Amino acid sequence: MKRLLLYSLLITLLMACGNKTKQAEPFATAEPERPEWAYDAVLYEVNTRQFTPEGTFPAFADELPRLDELGVDILWFMPIQPIGEKDRKGTLGSYYSISDYTAVNSEFGTLDDFRAVVDQAHSLGMKVILDWVANHTSRDAVWVEAHPDWYVRDSLGELNVMYDWTDIAQLDYSKPEMREAMIESMRFWVRETGIDGFRCDVAGELPTDFWVAAKDSLIALKPDIFMLAEAEKPELNDSLFDAYYAWDFHHRMNAVAQGVEDVDSLRASFNRMTDRFAPDAIPMFFTSNHDENSWNGTEFERMGEAVRSFAVLTYLLPGMPLIYSGQEAGFDHRLAFFEKDLIDWTDPDDFSSFYSALNRFKKEQKALQAPGRSGVMSEIGNDRPKSVWSFRRTNESSEVVALLNLSDETVEVTFEEPLPGEGYRLFPSGEEATAAATMQLQPWEYRIYYK
Repeated sequence: MKRLLLYSLLITLLMACGNKTKQAEPFATAEPERPEWAYDAVLYEVNTRQFTPEGTFPAFADELPRLDELGVDILWFMPIQPIGEKDRKGTLGSYYSISDYTAVNSEFGTLDDFRAVVDQAHSLGMKVILDWVANHTSRDAVWVEAHPDWYVRDSLGELNVMYDWTDIAQLDYSKPEMREAMIESMRFWVRETGIDGFRCDVAGELPTDFWVAAKDSLIALKPDIFMLAEAEKPELNDSLFDAYYAWDFHHRMNAVAQGVEDVDSLRASFNRMTDRFAPDAIPMFFTSNHDENSWNGTEFERMGEAVRSFAVLTYLLPGMPLIYSGQEAGFDHRLAFFEKDLIDWTDPDDFSSFYSALNRFKKEQKALQAPGRSGVMSEIGNDRPKSVWSFRRTNESSEVVALLNLSDETVEVTFEEPLPGEGYRLFPSGEEATAAATMQLQPWEYRIYYK
């Protein structure tokens, strides 16, 4: 009730200010309560178009048992609404050029088809979140004709274009009616399909007070709604979003893999996140996603022989790891963004077993839970700190010790304390560990101890 009153008050204030209002004053909300299911969750990004030959929801539904066996917990669907025709890029267009927020792209199926996918995912214990593009629509969206004043215009009165996104029209967040309609569109998907949250596209481009109103209104429908911001902006995670993109850390991983930077760069990036963000804000770590894969290259192009090492690191740090469609099959191909470009699920190097083992390990080890439940992380000093990152995570009786040679050279490394022996085992083999203070690590080799 409190959140509903806050939301109503915000809308009233915005309406009173009319079109002169550029942005409301900061608007505090209650302390966040992360969904309990988020703390040990693995996120999986679904590219519906490329997932199956049919590229439909019913065809994707047939893959749900495999994804359940893989051990993923949250399915993030890239936008599923109709794509605009005007200035469309390529043949099929961009998912992120939406023409109608409350309709379904017929390329994928119907609203009932999507409901069925959500219901089946829920029956398997998985959650579902939907990509939400609140910053802009297509240039021929239903709102363009019905509400032309809801859009930012250039000096000639034409619909504004951001960056090189020539197929979109930027929305004007000084318009209270548009804000209210946007929130109601988000509520539509929660109410009509039972989804569990949203991944919010370019969330940092929007006024924070809009997300306050949206979060409060969504919580009234689903108290454990999950919100992921495509942003690295601390104020969004103080009380609004549950998780955020660890963009800087991702770029540092790429640089280290390419020999441009060393492990000190990773430590510095991780420490900056720890210092800047709320203690329970969850970073989403990733080696790929739809943007990286299509525009900057596959993880194999960017990380080479270090692919598995950095994937392991995304599971070992306090946060939430992401798997993008095809990564669990070792798919080494840049997917076309605006065309049909089918994923090859052959998996010659058995990446499925690799990710399955990581997913099980994350759930089995309480020490690997996300911030807010993550226990203590402490670095283990060594004499090769520019090449080797060694640290310990503990949470009650669970303990994980990680040693990673994040370089392309064989290193002889000595640690400032003896490494675990009796009572510890090695991941993923399960073999008993042997205590040692010095060891040789091959290029990109990692050793993970646990008890």
